[in-house]
Amino acid sequence: MQSPGRGLRLPPLRGVKAAWPWLLVFAAVAAVRLSKGAFLSDAFALFSRPFWPGSAQSEWLRAAQQLDQQSRLEQLEADNRRLRELLELQAGSGELLSAPVISRQAQGWWQQLVIGRGSLQGLDSGHAVLAPGGLLGRVVSVTPSTATVTLLTDSSSRVGVWVGRVRHHGMLVGQGTDRPLLRFIQQDVGVRPGDVVTTSPASTLLPPNLTVGVVQSVNDQAVPAPEAVVQLSAPAEAIDWVQVRVTAP
Repeated sequence: MQSPGRGLRLPPLRGVKAAWPWLLVFAAVAAVRLSKGAFLSDAFALFSRPFWPGSAQSEWLRAAQQLDQQSRLEQLEADNRRLRELLELQAGSGELLSAPVISRQAQGWWQQLVIGRGSLQGLDSGHAVLAPGGLLGRVVSVTPSTATVTLLTDSSSRVGVWVGRVRHHGMLVGQGTDRPLLRFIQQDVGVRPGDVVTTSPASTLLPPNLTVGVVQSVNDQAVPAPEAVVQLSAPAEAIDWVQVRVTAP
């Protein structure tokens, strides 16, 4: 007679144990998909918290932000000053026309520049070109929409000037550098560093009494007459807008 227990067969446990890891992987993948990885982000944040930036990094960021804001403020103030100077220059005479600097000679930085106004706007050769600070140069040629300006620093530039303190005329001669040379005709002119140089009141080519620059140094031993180096008041390398006097002086 066969015992009752011998007729029953239990399911094998080996197959269940082998499938269990795969069931866990499937459950984990399903959880990630359903939660869109939220719990992984939370877990990463929890374990990485000791490595988060501390107070020193926060101070560096605040300092960098303050530096950026200060730089922006200084740039805005500089732009504001430049625009105010342009407006004041334009308000001084109704005969001035604003023009942007659109080109400079790469190999002749101190010689010429091109501005974005031309004969269609009334420009012509010989017109004086001014910038914040004073005289910059003269128009030498024009097209319908552009004009070429010879700077006071160009080696071909010759401008009659006046030193008001000593009441002497002189000739400002371009040297191809950022500082032209002031040559006198008379001896013992008494010019000294700091004297202001303007266009000559007797000039027939340029408007009189335009600020040109300041005497930087004087050579009393020059032959046949004293010479002086002049620091121009309108820096050509920093000018991006000019004013052109469109009528004859």
